[in-house]
Formats: sequence, C-alpha cells, structure tokens
Amino acid sequence: MSRYQLFKKILPGLLPLIIFILVDEFYGTSAGLIVAVCFGIAQLIYSYLREKVLDRFTMYDTLLIVALGIVSYALDNDIFFKLKPALVGAILCVMLGISAFTKVNILALMSKRYLEGIELKEEQEKQFKRSLRALFVIFSFHTLLVLYSAFFMSKEAWAFISTVLFYILFGAYFIYELFKTWLRNRKYKSEEWLPLVDGNGNITGKAPRSVVHADKNLLHPVVHLQVVNSKKQLYLQKRPMSKLSQPGKWDASVTGHVAVNENFESALKREAKEEIGLENFNPVPVSCYILKTENESELVFLSFAKYDGEIGFNPDEVDDGRFWNLSEINNNIKSGIFTPGFITNLQLLKKNSLI
Repeated sequence: MSRYQLFKKILPGLLPLIIFILVDEFYGTSAGLIVAVCFGIAQLIYSYLREKVLDRFTMYDTLLIVALGIVSYALDNDIFFKLKPALVGAILCVMLGISAFTKVNILALMSKRYLEGIELKEEQEKQFKRSLRALFVIFSFHTLLVLYSAFFMSKEAWAFISTVLFYILFGAYFIYELFKTWLRNRKYKSEEWLPLVDGNGNITGKAPRSVVHADKNLLHPVVHLQVVNSKKQLYLQKRPMSKLSQPGKWDASVTGHVAVNENFESALKREAKEEIGLENFNPVPVSCYILKTENESELVFLSFAKYDGEIGFNPDEVDDGRFWNLSEINNNIKSGIFTPGFITNLQLLKKNSLI
C-alpha cells in the first residue's frame, strides 16, 4: 500500500479536528467548535449504523475538539489564541514521535478500523516509518516556531508562521517525496522489473532486478528445470562469470526469473529455449521452495524432465553445459563447484525417487 492510500484510509478519523482548525481560522472558535462537533457526531452515528460499533478514533478526536473549545472560552485572551496552533501541533508531534520511534504505532492503532484488511509488508512499513520521522521533524520545527512567534514576534509574523508557513513546509515535503519517486522511477525505467511474491507464490508487488538482487527481504519467483536422460545422467549448465550470483558454478539444466505477468510454466519454456535450445519436452513439477543466499531470496519452482536428444547451450546465456553421471556429481558435491540451488534440487529429486 502506498503512502497516499494509507493517508486516504486514516483521513476520515482526523476530519473533525481538521474541520475545527479550518473553520476556527476563518470564522472563529465558536463556529469551529459547533461545525466540528456536529460533524464528529454525524460520523459517529454513521459508523454505528453501518458497523454497529462506535469509531473510537473519531470519538477521541471530537472530545479533543470539545476540550480545546472549553479551554479557549475559559482562557479568553490573546495569548491562548496564539498558542492554540502550537497545542494542536504538540499533540500531533507526540502521536508522530511515538509512532515513528517506538514499536507502538499509535496512528495505526487509532486508525485500525480504516486499515482493516490491509497488511503492510516489511519494506512498506519501513517506508511508512521514514515518512513518520520526517513529518515528526516538520511538525516539531513548526510547533517551536509558533511558540516563539506567539511570545516574541508580531501578530502578523505569528499569523504567517502558524498558517501559511505550515502549508509551505508540508507542501515542500510532499513535493520532495514526489520528486524522489520520479527520480527513482526514471533510474529504473530501462531496467527489467521482477514480480514480488509471498511464500505461497501470491503476487505482492514488483521491483527492479538490481534492487531484488540486493535485498534478501524481496522474495521473487524463479524456475529451475533438471533434465535427465535414460542413462540417469543429469544435464548441468555452468553459470557465466559475469553473473552476480554464484558465478562460474554448475547449476540445474535451466534456471531463470519469472517475468511480470508471466506464470512459471511459460517462464520455464521460455528459459529452456533461451538457455539450452530445449523446446519439445514434458516438464513435471517437483517442488516449490524458498532459497536464500547472501544477497537475495528466491521462490523456486522446480521441474523435472526426461530427454535423450541433443542439447546445445546458448553462449550468451551459459558458459558451458554437459551431462554428468550421478557418481561424478556425488564425488564433487563438497568441492564447492555446484550452486546451493542445484544441491537442494538434487536432494529433492532423490527424495522423490526421480534419479
């Protein structure tokens, strides 16, 4: 879920407070209090009729508005009027600070109803935390400026700082985020993007190839095919030295990534043709497992095929390729010449009595 979607989910619970601040700014405290409280009550009634439960987030928000209104009337003087934006800012700073720097995400807890059915992935949660930290810094800076201007600056300067400057700071932050996203997308525009999946193979997103190969938290699907002839010899390919992962090692007959909007069966046939020119074969699914290396995490779809024809490898994809006797493989299993993926495949093929 993107930051925009998350903000869209949380926004309804914050509406009474936002409405109070806006109406109070243009029409005074009385109007702001009446409009915001009426809006909050209407939201509570709507949520109760719809879900048979009171929305606590909206209820707390409305009670906060009532408290601000009572204090405003009790301390009917100019300094409280000036300090009111700082008070609201301080409350938001506390919420943002706890959510951003501790394991207790107050914003997520308060907005639980709005986030129902939505689970943030690990990378999305990290990104959300970074946004909260940035917003905490912005709100803290602005709140301190409001406090200073309330006591030591003119009313005109205070008015600019408490309203216009806030929108400038807030807008500048989101423009910066949009620009950063644009730069990132531009950087990866010409790069191959790979699908991201969960442990069951369900698509959860996509990411550039270079990013996927540098982050062990980004699980992506790959296909492995093991070709065996009637002599029970296994065809292995030697990975090019230019590969970032396991260069120069012997691997399964075919290995490759599943592309975006491609299923593993299509990917297997495509990779088999590209790497070893294999087209007329009948793959049998063997297993699906997660393979973790020092740089990446792969969801491997392993298949098996019997084939007695000639096999030639593509030198642009593979450095070498040949059939190996099982005894030859067993004698070299501890030598480090095979990839961890092939060793796992070998164990699964033996376990399923396929070799």
